[in-house]
Amino acid sequence: MRFRHPDGSTVHLAYCTNVHPAETLDGVLAQLRDHCEPVRRRLGRDRLGIGLWLAKDAAHALVTDPAALRGLRCELDRRGLEVVTLNGFPYEGFGAEEVKYRVYKPDWADPERLEHTTSLARVLAGLLPDDVTDGSISTLPLAWRTAHDEQRARTARTALRILAERLDALQELTGRSIRVALEPEPGCVVETTRDAIAPLTAIAHDRVGICVDTCHLATSFEDPHTALDDLARAGVPVVKSQLSAALHAGQPHLPEVREALAAFAEPRFLHQTRTSTPAGLRGTDDLDEALAGDALPDTAPWRAHFHVPLHAAPTEPLTSTLPVLKSALTRLVGGPHPLTRHLEVETYTWQALPPELRPRGRTQLADGIAAELTLARDLLTDLGLKELP
Repeated sequence: MRFRHPDGSTVHLAYCTNVHPAETLDGVLAQLRDHCEPVRRRLGRDRLGIGLWLAKDAAHALVTDPAALRGLRCELDRRGLEVVTLNGFPYEGFGAEEVKYRVYKPDWADPERLEHTTSLARVLAGLLPDDVTDGSISTLPLAWRTAHDEQRARTARTALRILAERLDALQELTGRSIRVALEPEPGCVVETTRDAIAPLTAIAHDRVGICVDTCHLATSFEDPHTALDDLARAGVPVVKSQLSAALHAGQPHLPEVREALAAFAEPRFLHQTRTSTPAGLRGTDDLDEALAGDALPDTAPWRAHFHVPLHAAPTEPLTSTLPVLKSALTRLVGGPHPLTRHLEVETYTWQALPPELRPRGRTQLADGIAAELTLARDLLTDLGLKELP
């Protein structure tokens, strides 16, 4: 979906296909048929933006076979779909029964991450619509914190500089400008937007910036205005933003709140949990750890990294951090010029929701995704953007 900003520029809104995990090119093509096109039809649009997630094997198939890449581009066109952004965070296995810490491997100190992201950039250059010259790729925020020493930090920075040079060369070759965005996430080396400033200014290349995920931002109790002001002062570009909402528990000391939170503790994904204290941020790597005994202080609200549907906040005594998303979006695109032109709805946890909240089959899932995009569209038009055909 495209929107005209009051300054005349085009802002793109997509939804991320990591909610439909597929490891192969055939799986990606099936996603377009079974999920993406039905969502577009529900929205009544001739064109829908999707943020493709391409696992290692799918990306390799596309970058090594020009005919396969042309075939995917044709299939996108045929189904009324377009791609300006990729989710390059998960490498493989995102549809496994247990993902947890595996999603952070390989990290930016491992050569596989550089090669995979280079492949994604080459693929994206071939998938961009004819009238679009700029693409974006979100990626993991360097590494999970526990295995990241100074030597690996230097290796990661070197890899990102090499990537930036390759992206320069790719633009010279294709005329397409591809940028990569570190996506701060709780528990990682770069957990907050402030954590991103030092490594990104050290790399000092405008092709490497930040992806502001509003669920992650809220989970870490960051104020959107302060965060975006800090990035602007440091000269760090907001390459893209993922529109998502975290799980919020206002009174975690109450037994009924603990019981409600326990329904969201599940075995597939990590749900890092945080609370803000006078001494600073406190947290656990997963929601079940937070609920076990006194692992976290419970005198202030908790937030958990669980991407809840934008249009359907959990029932009391829980809610979502949708207000944080709205505040961030106002700053991102509500000013005289957009801070980013790539927005992506990323609720990948539909099947991890408590059983009574999960969609039953493709039809309900498509309905839910369409409802999220409708909410995002309404927020954008309320900010003065005009939806384009």
